[in-house]
Amino acid sequence: MLSEAELSQIAGALKQRLATAGLLIPVIVLAVLLLPTPAFALVMGVIVALAAWEWAGLMGFPGQTQRAAYAVLVVTCLWLLWFAAPRTWDPYWFLLAALWWVGMTVVLIRTSGVEPKSGSEPVLIPIGLLVLVTPSIAIIRLHAQDDSGPGLVLALMMLIWIADSAAYFAGKRWGKRKLAPALSPGKTWAGLYGGLIAAGLWGAILVLMLRLAPGQGLLLVALCALTALLSVVGDLLESLLKRQRGLKDAGALLPGHGGMLDRIDSMTAAAPLFVLGLLWLERGL
Repeated sequence: MLSEAELSQIAGALKQRLATAGLLIPVIVLAVLLLPTPAFALVMGVIVALAAWEWAGLMGFPGQTQRAAYAVLVVTCLWLLWFAAPRTWDPYWFLLAALWWVGMTVVLIRTSGVEPKSGSEPVLIPIGLLVLVTPSIAIIRLHAQDDSGPGLVLALMMLIWIADSAAYFAGKRWGKRKLAPALSPGKTWAGLYGGLIAAGLWGAILVLMLRLAPGQGLLLVALCALTALLSVVGDLLESLLKRQRGLKDAGALLPGHGGMLDRIDSMTAAAPLFVLGLLWLERGL
């Protein structure tokens, strides 16, 4: 049983978390739906720069100059892909990222312990580019897709929010067996199942809203479930990196939530697969 002080602390943290979310979510929704794509891309650039700053800390680069240089590198790569790379390359970028995350799934499943890190890890420099730039360009490209783009970006965000919330409550209610105890002791198999079911239901709602044929509808529901499944891997990767550095959060930018990277970790793995799937179904959407 938790003590009264512990319960009070948990309640306070939850209140702070909800207050921050209550401020952020309307701003995010309005930005997605109202901003033209170039302005939305600028917002994404700011988010990516903040996440890159925190990623540099997870790489073991404590200096502000090093962190700022990495943030500039990441944003520069994002702008180059946005302005210079042909759109015909998009499926290949997104497929590369999706396959990499599938590979990370195997690696993380086999992780039974976390070895502390003290020095810098330059190998994470290109990995950070893939993890941060590819989902960002995927979301921007999706936003630019005719009149339906902003709605589809919001649908992706809703998918992640719904799956995360369902996983949390299902895990609290029925969770016993841990999903990845070495990486994230709070995650359970029951939570995973709850998140996948919720993602499938959200996919069914999208099918009705988009008025898809049964075959395409089933594919979209499957895509939503797979996207939610891969989003968990993004969360677990960040958990691994934080545990290697002995950190609870990647940053302290968002009260109750940690850093920017803590908020977008699921999206880093989810966005490339989701947008790749939509490109495959594009003619039906």
